[in-house]
This record gives sequence, structure tokens and C-alpha cells, in this order.
Amino acid sequence: MLCRQGSGVKFARGSSVMTQCARPGQHSEKPSSVCFISLDRMPSEILLNIFSYLDVVSLLCVGCVNRRFYHLTSDNLIWVKIYSTAFSSKRRYWKLTSVEETATCVSLLSVEDKEVGYWKKEYITRQISSLKSALAHIIMPVNPYTGLPVKTKEALRVFGLGWAIILREKNGKEYIMRHADHSVNDTSVTVVWYDKNWPHLATLSTLNLYGVTPLFMDQYLTPDPNSPRWLSLIGKYDLSNLSESTMMGCDGLIRIFCLNPGLLVGLWQKEDNLAFVMANLHFHHLVERSTLGSATLPYMLPPHSPLVDDSPEYGLQGYQMHIDMHGVGIFYLCSTFRNLFSRRECIENGYVKFVVISLKNNREHLPLIGKVGLAWRTNVFDGFIESCFVVDVTLLDEHRKPFWCVSSPVCMRSPAYPSDGSSFLGNTYYVDYMDKEGGVHAELVWIEETEEYFIVSLALYLSVAKINHWFGTKY
Repeated sequence: MLCRQGSGVKFARGSSVMTQCARPGQHSEKPSSVCFISLDRMPSEILLNIFSYLDVVSLLCVGCVNRRFYHLTSDNLIWVKIYSTAFSSKRRYWKLTSVEETATCVSLLSVEDKEVGYWKKEYITRQISSLKSALAHIIMPVNPYTGLPVKTKEALRVFGLGWAIILREKNGKEYIMRHADHSVNDTSVTVVWYDKNWPHLATLSTLNLYGVTPLFMDQYLTPDPNSPRWLSLIGKYDLSNLSESTMMGCDGLIRIFCLNPGLLVGLWQKEDNLAFVMANLHFHHLVERSTLGSATLPYMLPPHSPLVDDSPEYGLQGYQMHIDMHGVGIFYLCSTFRNLFSRRECIENGYVKFVVISLKNNREHLPLIGKVGLAWRTNVFDGFIESCFVVDVTLLDEHRKPFWCVSSPVCMRSPAYPSDGSSFLGNTYYVDYMDKEGGVHAELVWIEETEEYFIVSLALYLSVAKINHWFGTKY
């Protein structure tokens, strides 16, 4: 809201009505009466002069009031001054010569030759380009141990990056929701949406996940939720796939369903409507996926050029895997395994198996710390679903480049048949995740005496097609 002290005149953002009150010392026949003057009745010249004093965000908001305001706030003279102030070269601090002054006047005279809104579009395009360049610069340094950008957390905070979901009904109607909460983990971000007024699940068809970037983040220490932003498509999900096959767990209030990649949907037990949506996003290319896509197309990874090597087991050795297991802010395991290798004989059904933790080697077995489960919350209730958690996997190749990275919810299930782990004192559980590029299989045993889970077996599976594409091999 813009206020001018002393005159009794107030302009409300999004309104074209001006309230005018009597000045001090003036008497009105009806002191309680209020006179309303529509801004639409003002001459365009006066409105243009008023609009020229607005900042960029306010100018764009005023342009949303009506068609006339949109046309006036797109005036080239207003926007060429904004553009020149924001992007003019350092030479503006020098004293201009008469020739430069003449050239500047000529260029300003030619401003009106452009179509209305030309300099507005130029400014916004240049602003987006500048932000993308700044983001690319901040995530350039890479940690040699993790293979991930060093400053991902800083980029998320400084540039005010966020996430939104768009729910589409079967009749085409859409609902956009900004994230309600998020937590930053070691190698991933967990983003949560919850609300009291979700649309009915039976009417919904799809859910789209977007990265949201403020266009004018420099103007706010805390990004204004109403400021202009652009969307970058991260993933599309079909809500009709919520079935028993995708159900992961439940408690007394909700049931949770997993939609790959990395999306968790919570439904109320009684009403069978949405309770919350949770997205798990790995740090690998997170900033690029959240900013460099469009509203309709996701960010495309740059083409990969394989490094050819004549080693007989090239592409099957030298891997490093870092794995985190957590329940949204509660960590149960954080461990790194180096020098993982396999052989051609371990290729089966299009995947190569790598043994990370051997069932037969007790020294490799690892405990999970604390009570294992997934914490959830909404603006009304919160809870804890046992035996479910999130797994973050970061796999580096022998050149310490990210080869396969994933963040996804998983759950522990009892095996259909007795396993080799039955010799342990406790019940055995399996944890599985698989996609077209890779997967993990873990075997856990519950030790009753110490009341904790132990990972007694962990296997990594990598797609042969992924290995051949990455290394130029022909397995």
C-alpha cells in the first residue's frame, strides 16, 4: 500500500479507487461523508507521472488491476529508465561528452518507436538472465569428496528459491500451492505442502511439481510471496496411481503413498482426501532443475561425453556411494562406502550387482540410530509412521563425478520367504528401491535385546544401459 502523509490520499494496491478526505482547516457540510474518485477518470499523463515513481514490483502489480493500467504501466519511457538504471555500464559515472549526450537524447527519442511493452520485456528477460548467471556462478565450486556443489544450501537461501505444486482437476481447473515447510538435509531437501482446503481427491487427475524463483530477489531481504516469479517444471505425477500397490504405510490418521520419483502423498484415513504432499529432492542438479526449466518443460541435462578406457572391467569398479537414511529431520544412518566393484558375471536382468555390505562379514554390519519412522505434520495434526523413512543415495564414478543420485521414501517389509539372515537373533526386514537407472536392496534385522535395527546386507544395482552410455562400454 502506498500512502502520502498529510494529504489524506491513499492508494491501495490492486484498487483503482482513491479516497479523498478534507484537509486540516477545511469544513465539510457532512463531516461523515467520503468522496470516491476513480483513478480511471484521471488523464493518462497524470497516471504515467504517478506510475513513474513506483518500484518494479509495485509497477507490475498495478498493471494487474485492469486493461488500461496494464497498457499504461508498460510504457516504454518508464521501462527504459528502469532498464538503464539497472543495466547501464559503469561509464555512467563518467562525465558525458556533448557527443554522448546527443546520442543519449536520440536514443530516448527512438524509445516510442518500439511497440508498447518492448522495454518491459527487455528488462524482465535481462533480469532473468542475470539471475541465472549468478546462480550458475554460485553453484560452480564442487566438493571433491561428495561430487556435489558446495554452496547449494547457500543458493537456496540467498536467491529465495522455493517450490510449488499445481493440482489439476479432470475438468482442467488448476490449484497452485506454495510449499508450507521444508527441511535441508545433507544431500537433499524435503519439501512439504499441507492445507485445510485441499480440492477433493476424486476430482484430481495430475500433480505437477515446480521450482519457483523470485524475479526481483535483490529488493527483499525476505522474498515477498506476492512478487513476480517464474516456474521451472521438475516432475509430473498421475494421482490416479494411488492404489494399494503404491501404499507404503499408515497410522491411526493417515495412509501414505509413494509416486516415483521421490513424491509422498498422505491421505486421511476416514475421508480419503489429501492430508499433505511431500517431495524429496536430491542436491544433484537441484538448482538447475528448480530454475532452468520452463512452465511446460523440465531442465534437460547437458549431453555426456564418455571417457573411453581399455581396462577390461572399465565401468565396473572404483565407485563411491554415500547413503543417508532419515525420517524428515531425524537421521538414522549416514555412511560412505568406497572402492565398490563388480564383475561381468554379476550382470543379471539388465543390472549389475555391487555388494556394499556383506551378510557374511559381521564387521560391516551397521546399526540404525533411534526409532525408525517417518515424521509428518499438517496445520492440524502431526504423527509418526513406523518402518518408513527416506533414503538419499549419491553414487560417484571412479572420476568422482555423480553417476546416480536419488532421494526417495522407502519402507521396511517382511520377506515372503525365510532368508539367510534367519540365523540372526531377530526378525528380518527388506528395504527396496528400483528405477530405470539403479536400485538398492537392504536387509535389516531387529535385535530385541538392544531394541535397534542392524543393516546386515546392502546391495547396489546399476543399469547396464546406464553404464554403457556413461562409459562407452558394451556390456
